[in-house]
Amino acid sequence: MLLIPAIDLKEGKCVRLRQGRMDEDTVFSEDPVAMAGRWVNAGAKRLHLVDLDGAMAGRPRNAEIIHAITAAHPEIPVQVGGGIRDEDTIQEYLNAGVRFVIIGTKAVSEPHFVSDIGAEFPGHIIIGLDARDGKVAIDGWSKLSRHDVVDLAQKFEEDGVEAIIYTDISRDGMMAGINIEATAKLARAIHIPVIASGGIRNLDDIRALGQVVEDGVIGAITGRAIYEGTLDFPEALKLADSFNGSA
Repeated sequence: MLLIPAIDLKEGKCVRLRQGRMDEDTVFSEDPVAMAGRWVNAGAKRLHLVDLDGAMAGRPRNAEIIHAITAAHPEIPVQVGGGIRDEDTIQEYLNAGVRFVIIGTKAVSEPHFVSDIGAEFPGHIIIGLDARDGKVAIDGWSKLSRHDVVDLAQKFEEDGVEAIIYTDISRDGMMAGINIEATAKLARAIHIPVIASGGIRNLDDIRALGQVVEDGVIGAITGRAIYEGTLDFPEALKLADSFNGSA
């Protein structure tokens, strides 16, 4: 099972938000490139980067930092989300060494876009479905749509996307425990992998996720817990690797 450190970028800094609120951020590093190195040196097998400013603006705002991270660690698969709304942006990130691009708001508001890019960039598209009470949120989590998470995931699976990142935004940044039930339910409803996100706090959450690996939950993204120290990353990584499906 993959355990993926999150590096959320705001105004060039590494931050964490609470429930996606841009005005409730905590700065954990002034040097995101160095922070990426910290997690790589600790054993991370993938990095999760989010351009928070880009998510709000609808276009990349921290691309230079993201490019610097991929250049510093070309051997590590990097997945990037935030403000990716067109094919040119996807191509620019892939050219810069990003392995996977994460599409969120655009996937929900213009579903045909996913079928187009799924065909154009096979193996590189991940869809981020951020939800509260089973309904998908868009525009940096500022709005709730009427779309059901499972219905959308099934459609995107047909479009050929690589994986789904599922975030329970009521728990994100709160270290309230991951929503195992909802995550496993989504994984069982589709055949492509699901990556869990939002709420990890300690090793108990990693153990709980390990019980649903066979349902199709291949990994989890962790942020505030590893920055605040409630989750020891190297120790958690060993635990995650111990489950079937480790990568």
